[in-house]
Amino acid sequence: MHAMKERSAWRLPGWVMAVVEAAVLVELIVSQRHGGTAGIGIWVLVFLLLARGFFVVAPNESVVLTLFGQYAGTVSNGGWHWTNPFSARRRISRRVRNFTSEKLKVNDADGNPVEIGAVIVWRVVDTAQALFDVDDLVSFVRVQAETSIRVLAGSHPYDAASGQLTLLGSQDVVAAGLAQQLQDRLRLAGVEVLEARLSHLAYAAEIAQAMLRRQQAKAIVAARQTIVDGALGMVHMALDNLIDSRLVELDEERKASMVNNLMVVLASDQAVQPIVNAGTLYT
Repeated sequence: MHAMKERSAWRLPGWVMAVVEAAVLVELIVSQRHGGTAGIGIWVLVFLLLARGFFVVAPNESVVLTLFGQYAGTVSNGGWHWTNPFSARRRISRRVRNFTSEKLKVNDADGNPVEIGAVIVWRVVDTAQALFDVDDLVSFVRVQAETSIRVLAGSHPYDAASGQLTLLGSQDVVAAGLAQQLQDRLRLAGVEVLEARLSHLAYAAEIAQAMLRRQQAKAIVAARQTIVDGALGMVHMALDNLIDSRLVELDEERKASMVNNLMVVLASDQAVQPIVNAGTLYT
């Protein structure tokens, strides 16, 4: 397939041809007064042909011209213009557009089913490619967006160990990758992708509860690890202070007993009830 490239079309300012049109109208009136039937018919035909060449281009809009089936160029400057009256014209917007994809169910890199959706922001930068290289521009953008989302979701896990690129924890990197992949696919259609960002990301309903329990278990383990590490540091500090201050003499058995008691107090989930040893009571 021969790829089209946008080029400027031949045109004239509308006001210039409006002067010519006014001159033709004057000649038409003069011919009518002199009663020249043939002359009137010619001037009417010329007037109508010239009138057909006028067109207006709105801001952020382009008019694509074709002449007898051939691409004649594009007019992108806003304003009133005139061109070959035999050319066909098709309007195409250059304004920024966006759409939200449907929630797609796909498997991530670990094989877990996830639901994912994205917001795509795009615009047309080459009108010739947008009109002549693809059949339906909007449909093409939507299909390619869904394909890119599926490929992206299958390339990364939903969530994983720290430091690994994931859909949940690296959304900026994932969004940049999605935008680049989508741009590569849409370059054929003369489209520029301005932004692509995930709008929905969740585990599929059939595994959502199981994954939630797994996440909760990971959080509990991480919390307990932090508590134990803190408790060990406090015990070590307490023993060092007691030994340095020489308040008590501790043998290995008493050290072990103190470490055990302190770890129970510091790492316990529940409040600990202290027991005071008051010695032996004699009667």
